[in-house]
Amino acid sequence: MTNYLVRSLVLSLLHGKNCNRLVSPLTTVRPAETFCVKHQNYLFLGISQLRRTLSTSSSSAETGLAEKDPKENSDADGAERQMGVSQENGVVVSSYWGISRPKITREDGTVWPWNCFRPWESYSADLSIDLSKHHVPKTFLDKVAYRTVKFLRIPTDMFFQRRYGCHAMMLETVAAVPGMVGGMLLHLKSLRKFQQTGGWIKALLEEAENERMHLMTMVELVKPKWYERLLVLTVQGVFFNSFFILYVLSPKLAHRFVGYLEEEAVHSYTEYLEAIESGEVENVTAPPIAIDYWRLPKDATLKDVVTVIRADEAHHRDVNHFASDIHFLGKELREAPAPIDYH
Repeated sequence: MTNYLVRSLVLSLLHGKNCNRLVSPLTTVRPAETFCVKHQNYLFLGISQLRRTLSTSSSSAETGLAEKDPKENSDADGAERQMGVSQENGVVVSSYWGISRPKITREDGTVWPWNCFRPWESYSADLSIDLSKHHVPKTFLDKVAYRTVKFLRIPTDMFFQRRYGCHAMMLETVAAVPGMVGGMLLHLKSLRKFQQTGGWIKALLEEAENERMHLMTMVELVKPKWYERLLVLTVQGVFFNSFFILYVLSPKLAHRFVGYLEEEAVHSYTEYLEAIESGEVENVTAPPIAIDYWRLPKDATLKDVVTVIRADEAHHRDVNHFASDIHFLGKELREAPAPIDYH
């Protein structure tokens, strides 16, 4: 049957130019014309048969997939059971490897919803910290760090203008880099020299994590647009590599630079607060992640969130200026106590 259909299609295509003529009922049909009409009919029959064949094949394939899926699912379920893997409320739990999420609750007995931090890692920010502190640049390196930060603020202010939320979001993507770079390089130095670091690895990594939580909070308040995400990607790539090289060449300059960067952060969040108090920015409800992370009251607002973030930035300012002072004295960080457990 298949060979017959193929021959019909080929013959019809070969004689298609003659088969386009209209055959009148009053006209005597010659054998050649009859041959064309017959093969035209064969063409229609062939197309119809081909459609039926394709339809049948598609139905068979769908039936086969429908029959195959349950088998694959059952095999996957069997493999998961063999490995001791299960899902509870969307969380993957493995009894085989001993990795499971402990049942954690808040003080009021409700389930703790966050996997990125635990209740004992939350804290209350020190709101009594002095926000007006400033390190007056004296040495050449101090002036380089100070003027660099002031120069970098110009394009940032021009781009974001009075969009304080977006400005804060961009600021946190940059501020979370130095602590990670410094902690990583101190970690490698400790491995190379077989010596302790006086807790500074932990202090710097805590700073990086705290800045990242600032960003996670800001993302809940400000939804970044595609071009802002692209800007973050570009700035992060450039800043990470630049700061890495800077810290390798001169840790004292790197920490001084971060100290001045945090001073600008305190200034930026002060402007943010003024905009909220004046009504320029709506004082919306604080995100749940911020309430749990900073142990804020349930009715906390954006103003409360910005206030505690500003206090954190002031603490990071002090830590980095202190670290730079240690290096300027010709000492190593491990010779001075690290300010750990603030967060």
